[in-house]
Amino acid sequence: MGDEKLLSGNEAIALGSYQAGVRVGTGYPGTPSTEILEALTKYRGVYTEWSINEKVALEIAVGSSLAGARTLVTMKHVGLNVASDPLFTASYVGLRGGLVIACADDPGMHSSQNEQDNRHYAYAAKVPLLEPSDSQEAKDFTRFAFDLSERYDTPVIVRSTTRISHSRCVVKNTDTEIREATETPDIGFIKNPKKYVMIPAYARYRHIEVEKRMEKLKKDVNTFDINRMEIASRQIGFITSGISYCYLKEVFPEASVLKLGITNPLPELLIRKFFNEVDRVIVLEELDPYLEIRIRAMGYDVEGKKYFPITGELDPDTVRKGIEKAGYLKEKKLTFLSSEINNNLPPRPPALCNGCPHRYIFKTLQKTGAIITGDIGCYTLGALPPYNAMDTCIEMGGSIGVAQGIEIAEGFDPKRPIVAVIGDSTFAHSGITGLVNSAYNGRKVLIIVLDNGTTAMTGMQPNPLSGMRINGEETVTLDYEYLAKSVSIDDDCFRIVDAYKEDEISKAIEEFTKKDKLCLLVIKGLCVILRRKMKKK
Repeated sequence: MGDEKLLSGNEAIALGSYQAGVRVGTGYPGTPSTEILEALTKYRGVYTEWSINEKVALEIAVGSSLAGARTLVTMKHVGLNVASDPLFTASYVGLRGGLVIACADDPGMHSSQNEQDNRHYAYAAKVPLLEPSDSQEAKDFTRFAFDLSERYDTPVIVRSTTRISHSRCVVKNTDTEIREATETPDIGFIKNPKKYVMIPAYARYRHIEVEKRMEKLKKDVNTFDINRMEIASRQIGFITSGISYCYLKEVFPEASVLKLGITNPLPELLIRKFFNEVDRVIVLEELDPYLEIRIRAMGYDVEGKKYFPITGELDPDTVRKGIEKAGYLKEKKLTFLSSEINNNLPPRPPALCNGCPHRYIFKTLQKTGAIITGDIGCYTLGALPPYNAMDTCIEMGGSIGVAQGIEIAEGFDPKRPIVAVIGDSTFAHSGITGLVNSAYNGRKVLIIVLDNGTTAMTGMQPNPLSGMRINGEETVTLDYEYLAKSVSIDDDCFRIVDAYKEDEISKAIEEFTKKDKLCLLVIKGLCVILRRKMKKK
């Protein structure tokens, strides 16, 4: 049993959860957060599941927490959009067993449709937000988050980013036999309608309790040792958090720094103390001026986005240039470490895999002249050459809704059909509701589900259409035919086709795009990467 291991941030969050005594882990796969739950699955005594989407994952987590189980929920940043409905009310309800939401933002959009800054969610929902800077802190902060959650009767968000999630560093105290010494609540749901049933009369009272909780937290956070002040020089000081701290220390090791481990609520007394210690303060943060705006609201004329970009990832070179722009390299003659980055590598644009069973569908659709609404996943790549067969892509499950909107505005035209293309995992996540809405409102669109037997884009995770759970156990599989019948799709408007039978695919598309009815076409072909893995096993 080693005391040190080389861990990614995602693996460290899983370990910290296990050591904190977590009993339940739920989530939905999404880069850069996917490996958290996969790592947690390897620990004994923890129930884990890939839920159908992030909203359901958080709802399950609220239930297990209210029954006394410490629970971890994982998702990527856009997943919190899906889970935001239960999040805001969970803040009112509180919990019994600690409830931690591990949410990974994606600055730079390495694998995402936007680079939203989820720190705003914590502020809006009035829940604590912890931001680790490396794998060691990812483990330690996660353990602390469970304690914080129970101490203040609140969900807690642990925010990672792509670089923290996927980079590795040495982590101490990794013994998996160590479990949190603090006693966790006994398992068993205890009825408490005035706290758990959010009808208006009870919710008004709970809102008052949330405000009281935040006021107490605002005082207490100034004493949390996850915040750290490093005073080296009075010339200039930086307020930062997360991975930005690592970049700053790499290029400017002698800088005075207030490193914030918790960024909601802000430790205002500590911030005021820092301003008294240095002559000038600059906020260093990725994406939005979240800290800068709130520190300005405290009455300080702080600087930040004036020198650092509001879009994309930071890196050591960007940080160095920003501090130079602030005038501190030349005027103050401070020493920087070299951080030149070789950016002359040849580009490697994404593409559908060679041998992907669903490449043919995009070639076929390209010839139809159809309006093609796309979705999130591997099949988003149908928008790129050589296919150029996708006209919109908004969010998970959005292809079916967008197709309906276009059909409402344009009407049905067999010469310009409207086709929604969606993957199997995304269809289960939030496409089925779009299908039901299409049937209910009499829409005349073609919905194509490309079923490759897995959630391929995020690393081959199973889903409700693949017949397997996260631990490899076989389970029920959603039946497309019964689903089509349940929403009264006519038999001549539904078909399941083998992805390798190109003639049948072409025939089905030609037929269905001419029908002024709702049609559902399922094209099934196992992901080539998954097929190779299955052969090896």
